[in-house]
Amino acid sequence: MLWSSFIAFALFAPSHALIRFGCSQLVVDRLDPLVNPGLAPSPHLHQIIGGNSFNTSMLPENHDPPTLSTCTTCQPSDDFSNYWTAALYFRAKNGTFKRVPQKGNSGFEGSNGGMTVYYMQNQLADYAQKAKVTAFKPGFRMLIGNPMANTKADANKYPQLTYTCLQDMGTRYPETKNFPTKPCPAGIMTNVRFPTCWDGKNLDSPDHISHMSYPASGNFESQGPCPSTHPVRMPQLMYEVIFETKAFNNKEDWPTDGSQPFVWSFGDGTGYGSHGDYVFGWKDDSLQKIMDEACYVNCKSMKTQTMAAMNACAVKNRVNEDIGDRDWIPEIPGAPALHLKAADGTV
Repeated sequence: MLWSSFIAFALFAPSHALIRFGCSQLVVDRLDPLVNPGLAPSPHLHQIIGGNSFNTSMLPENHDPPTLSTCTTCQPSDDFSNYWTAALYFRAKNGTFKRVPQKGNSGFEGSNGGMTVYYMQNQLADYAQKAKVTAFKPGFRMLIGNPMANTKADANKYPQLTYTCLQDMGTRYPETKNFPTKPCPAGIMTNVRFPTCWDGKNLDSPDHISHMSYPASGNFESQGPCPSTHPVRMPQLMYEVIFETKAFNNKEDWPTDGSQPFVWSFGDGTGYGSHGDYVFGWKDDSLQKIMDEACYVNCKSMKTQTMAAMNACAVKNRVNEDIGDRDWIPEIPGAPALHLKAADGTV
């Protein structure tokens, strides 16, 4: 489905709660306060968006984003949550690397990198959006995906983590589990969809995943029921991250063995290790009010700020290192072991 068709339909569709908004880049840094709290540098590089209270250690007992943040890079001015994904690199034939920048999605072209965030009651194509959902609670956090995954079987444990090779900014299909194998004219989009069933008790878990679950049967899109162990239906949180590949689309710069040249900052060249992290930080009950409102994308109860204000919010890097934004670097920060796909498709 083309995004232009989605917008056209949305203008005339029944209005119920679904929000889509842009967020500018807060910082690109080797920090991960969810998985590696207090560790600087963390094992691999991330691009972070959201509230400027993001720091090395964000333990829930002493970190309340709406209280500690003074600005946010996200369009909703009440959203001080933090959202992050790994950084992406292009590997040249000589073995050097350069970071692939992010760019704004359709409607957010003026943003400084970042990503697009969705909160949905039902699947994106369901314009009714009538399902009742319980918004995330203060202190809630989660991740989805596994950076150690390097086979399709591993990746299939997380069925809603995919890639789209953008022919233009309206392309949304097909989706693949591995990196695109051909140059993508408008960039590579990673789609990160989180589980939607909560155990109703724990705001986090040791692996940051177990307190959440996929539906017991079917999936979120088919309105599958939540399992008895995780009975509380929550919004579908989704990221769209667009990597601007135009500087790396010359096929002559790609490997001659038929493999593709992109590598995640944790060393994965297959794409199967895609993952995303989330720390909730909406002010008061603002997210629940939006989810309870009859609205579609443009919700009256969602206070917004200008693109200039989003772009102006930033934090300084805690880790001082060359991440390959300007010059080619000999290795990815942290020097992770590379998991590259061979010409025959094996890992």
